[in-house]
Amino acid sequence: MDDERMMALFRRLALEAGARIMEIYGTRDFDVRAKSDRSPVTEADEAADALISAGLRAAFPELALVTEEQAESHGRRATRFLIVDPLDGTKEFIRRRGDFTVNIAYVEDGAPVLGVVHAPARGRLFYTAARGRSVEEAGPFDPRHPGTTRPIRVAEPDNDALIVVASKSHRDKATDEYIARYRTAGTTAAGSSLKFCLVATGEADLYPRLGRTMEWDTAAGHAVLEGAGGKVVRFDDLRPLRYGKPGYENPFFIAHAPGVRLKAGPR
Repeated sequence: MDDERMMALFRRLALEAGARIMEIYGTRDFDVRAKSDRSPVTEADEAADALISAGLRAAFPELALVTEEQAESHGRRATRFLIVDPLDGTKEFIRRRGDFTVNIAYVEDGAPVLGVVHAPARGRLFYTAARGRSVEEAGPFDPRHPGTTRPIRVAEPDNDALIVVASKSHRDKATDEYIARYRTAGTTAAGSSLKFCLVATGEADLYPRLGRTMEWDTAAGHAVLEGAGGKVVRFDDLRPLRYGKPGYENPFFIAHAPGVRLKAGPR
């Protein structure tokens, strides 16, 4: 697999999809409907999915492609596959709160090894420049010509003063009770896969998720965090979170900087 070629395409498609999403975001009204699981989907989700899927299938026809918006792709199982959430944080998009992202990742043998997370309304772009190394790129985000990048790295955590990031739309009593088991200096809220990236850049130390997520929600952010020296583990036994599971559904998990003294949850 040509990692450099793959990442150049991931970056370009994420930026092109982000631009299309922002076109729709800037309109006075856009179409919103409910999917079979009652979660919302917008025309921006579908437009971004079509753009990304076409680009990935043309470039890598030999790889399985799993996307949130194409239910027929969810039954395919492979040891190597591409996985896409074209618009993570649809509720944030609908509420015009800005914390939504474009996510594209490549999974190999159960681990997301390459990925890009683009937050177009926040003007932030994170990706794996190579396996084991992640960067954040500064604007102006020309799809064909990468701009200035800086390596990103998780912080050295202070277990007496941890910074915790939690979901804007899905935070609940169980999450608050879990966070209360740590000594914290502050808690911040963010939407979508941006939470992984805040841990990756050292803006937070810990992101616990005690709620339903799918692999396309997490794979790209997971790859970026791993490339910045972070980890994502299961909530129940603190073992590494793996990909390619039946139904592509995740268990509860914890994303963190190494050095955080983790507390496992109930099985």
